[in-house]
This record gives sequence, structure tokens and C-alpha cells, in this order.
Amino acid sequence: MYVAALRLAPLALVQAVTASGVAVLAFATARGHPSRLARREQVAVVLAVAGLILLALSLLGAADSDQHPAAVGVIIWLAACGGGAALLIAVPTRLARAASLGLAAGLLFADGDISAKLVGYGGPWLAALAPLIVAYGIGTSVLQSAYQRGDALTAAGTATMVTNTVPIAAGFVLFGETLPHGMRAVLQIAAFASLVASAVALGHRQAPRASRPAPRAHTIGQAPA
Repeated sequence: MYVAALRLAPLALVQAVTASGVAVLAFATARGHPSRLARREQVAVVLAVAGLILLALSLLGAADSDQHPAAVGVIIWLAACGGGAALLIAVPTRLARAASLGLAAGLLFADGDISAKLVGYGGPWLAALAPLIVAYGIGTSVLQSAYQRGDALTAAGTATMVTNTVPIAAGFVLFGETLPHGMRAVLQIAAFASLVASAVALGHRQAPRASRPAPRAHTIGQAPA
């Protein structure tokens, strides 16, 4: 489904839509009750929905604008993302471990997403199947490890942020994608910003709420302290 979408629309556009997927995770975490979400998470879900609406409005009358990228540029981009992911996995950072592993997974998934766009061109670009399989495979393993190091929203939120921002940037840098003109350009930029901000908000770790201490137990005939 993702590869089919990439054949029909530019990479940056498809990635902006998939950025809203982390909002589904937020609702799943809340078991369908938005009131159970923290305030930041509620705002993030609203941003995701608003971003999708703005994106839909910006697409009215739009036409495809992407083109085949230069092979050298693609190789450098994929290698840089893969190298960055390797560093985040191997070298400890000041970030929470779930967040750093989520960032690494996001970079790997970004490589896979860019490779999926290349596969859609067919011909010699089918060689991108190799980095696609490797990036998605290792990225899935790293993300599962991130889930074991922290909460799901921290891991998935940071991964989603990188997974979407990097390919969106690649769409403009590598694939020659362009923004529409006039008000549609404003709407599309606002949509991209809203969707990425939603992922960032959901990936931000919140301090646990302070809970009231439980009352001390006492026996019959003994006054509570």
C-alpha cells in the first residue's frame, strides 16, 4: 500500500500523511477514551487531525512534481542516515534510551521509505530493494528494543518524527519536489508543520503525575496517626 501511494504522489506528501499514524497509537494507548490522554498528547492528536485537513485542502488541483534523483545523492543520503542510526545505537547519549533508539529506528525507516520511492520507478532502481529490506528489518528490531526501554509513545513518537521529517526533506532535496503556489503552499507548509509537531509532542517524555499518599492502615480501636 505504501509503495502504491508513492507511485501516485510525491514522497513528501505521502510522508506527511503517514505522520498522523502516531495519533492512532495515542488513542490505542488511551483505549479509545481521549480524556485518559495527557494534555500534551491531546494537543498532539488535535494537531495531527488539523494537519490532515490542511493537507487535504492544499491538494485541491495539485499535480505531481517529483523526478528521478541522482544516484550519487541517493547513496550519500542513505549512507548518512544509516551511519547516524549506527551511532545512536552504539554510543550513549543524554537522551533517554528509548528516545535515542527511537531516533535510530526513525533514521532506518527513513532509509526504507526513500528506498520504497525508488523501487516504484522500476528498472535499475529496483536495486533499492536491498537497502529497503535491510533498513526496515533492522529498524523494526531497534524499535522493538526501544519499546523495552521506555513507554510506547516515547519510542514511537521520536521514531515517527524522524521517519517523516527526513523523507519530507529528501523529497525536496533529492526528488526535486516543489510546493504549490499561493495559498495552497501556505496550507501545505502548515500541514507539514502540524503533523511533525504532533509526532514531536507525542514523543516528548512527561514527568509522571504526583499521586496522593495512601492512608495508613490502622487496627480497630487504634486512632489513625
